[in-house]
Amino acid sequence: MLTSLPNILTLSRIVVIPVIVALFFVPGPSAAYTACALFAAAGITDWFDGYLARAWREESVIGKFLDPIADKLLVAAVLMMLVAVDKVAGWAVIAAVVILLREVMVSGLREFLAGLQVGVPVSRLAKWKTGIQMGAIGVLIVGDDGPGWLPTTLIGEAGLWVAALLTLVTGWDYLRAGLRHMLAPLPEKPPRATEVRT
Repeated sequence: MLTSLPNILTLSRIVVIPVIVALFFVPGPSAAYTACALFAAAGITDWFDGYLARAWREESVIGKFLDPIADKLLVAAVLMMLVAVDKVAGWAVIAAVVILLREVMVSGLREFLAGLQVGVPVSRLAKWKTGIQMGAIGVLIVGDDGPGWLPTTLIGEAGLWVAALLTLVTGWDYLRAGLRHMLAPLPEKPPRATEVRT
């Protein structure tokens, strides 16, 4: 049911994206900290919606569909804005691109395997990747508006590179798990009833 609390939490991650994006155009540290807080809250709902759905036995098809989409929309939108406003610049852009490409690849792989009714479980390393990635992005949202004594941008970029490295490792794990299904020969189709065989 779309109005269940887990699904509402998932939808809230999508609804908050335009607000976070708009805050990038507002100058000053207040906007940066507000955007960071909203991003952090959205990241927390990513854990709570799944936990509550399982605990309350309210898992649904729409929830399983929306949850990964909400995550990827949030991460993609914020990474693109970080690059657009130069809070991620230089070589760090490569780390952002690696993360985005991996998200697209895994989404396509999951869609393909879902058609074969094959599930792809989330590994523990992938969960660590997500945690580091979300933390790094949150720090980068604050960027130079952080405390003067703290190299906020440098810390965020370092975290982004670690997340990108883990992204490559976990992305390969998912791809390797799916390759045996993708490379398997297609089952032969039975002949049509109208065919005349000699």
